[in-house]
Amino acid sequence: MRKFIALLLWLLCSSCVFASEPLVIQEQGSFMVGGTTVTNGGEFNFSDWLDQSGQTAYGDHAYVWYQVPVNAKKLPLVFLHGGGQSKKTWETTPDGREGFQNIFLRRGFSTYLVDQPRRGEAGFSTVASDGPIPPAYYDRTMFTLFRLGRWPEFYEDTQFPRDQESLNQFMRQGTPNTAPLDFNLVADSMAALLEKIGPSILVTHSQGGGCGWLTVSKTDNIRAIVAFEPGGSPRLFPEGEVPEAINTSFGVIEATAIPLEEFKKFTKFPIIIFYGDHIATEPTDNYGSDQWRAELALGRKFAELVNKYGGDVTIVHLPELGIKGNTHFMFSDLNNIEIADLMSKWLTEKGLDK
Repeated sequence: MRKFIALLLWLLCSSCVFASEPLVIQEQGSFMVGGTTVTNGGEFNFSDWLDQSGQTAYGDHAYVWYQVPVNAKKLPLVFLHGGGQSKKTWETTPDGREGFQNIFLRRGFSTYLVDQPRRGEAGFSTVASDGPIPPAYYDRTMFTLFRLGRWPEFYEDTQFPRDQESLNQFMRQGTPNTAPLDFNLVADSMAALLEKIGPSILVTHSQGGGCGWLTVSKTDNIRAIVAFEPGGSPRLFPEGEVPEAINTSFGVIEATAIPLEEFKKFTKFPIIIFYGDHIATEPTDNYGSDQWRAELALGRKFAELVNKYGGDVTIVHLPELGIKGNTHFMFSDLNNIEIADLMSKWLTEKGLDK
């Protein structure tokens, strides 16, 4: 009887795993893009294989993993992760559901997942690091910063799965920088990718949002930007119209001035920016909520200015739509299909899903 019950449970679980229709992929692969080389001084000694003299280091490139479905739509989606993360952000969710990579492959989009320079599978750099990477004792910090709750309690309406193994998987998907973070270097690699693959829709998250804004001035191949809670420097505004810095318990959130003509490049294509739940409306010592109080305020000002100059920026604050409990990682939350549907609806409205 016990064996029968075990078999029944296995069959039920298997049916859940394989309930979706098979994904039919026309092409997949990976490549490096961008990067630099540095040649060491001296002359290479063939008899000493450990001698670095006269040899060249290759680094500071991005790693790209791509899949192209059968009958793919014209514009691919290019996904850039946030701080301390990698392309894993867009893959399987912490509790084992399909992430945005598979969701949008099923919807006919080619997907390009990027590991930015000096991160993940693009780890090599041509500049020196600070030495061996130490353990990262930040689980309580990340729990609060990413708005899962206030350690050790989840928010009552959280869209993050509450089981311990999902939290374990989430904490293990982070990955360190192997050399100093360089926003312009990341933007250069993103521009090189877009020059290689052609017109695309750029999808960014958090720190990747800042890199995405910088990419705009480096390529003409961006057809739209979908930004999930863009954060981190730079936050770009035209000279003479930079909003005041905002003090938060996370730190000072401030913008960067750029020439107006460069800022106007944001008017050349549609942009949508998503924000989740549990963002403070007043100053608070909860640094996860307080940071995003300021980020949302600057996001609204950014949208207002781009639209003032003839652009098309949409701000979506999910609670205003009645969608509650979403974390900083809304694209992998329990309702990520609902979030994907909002993104798909916008892509259709803008004629970007042909």
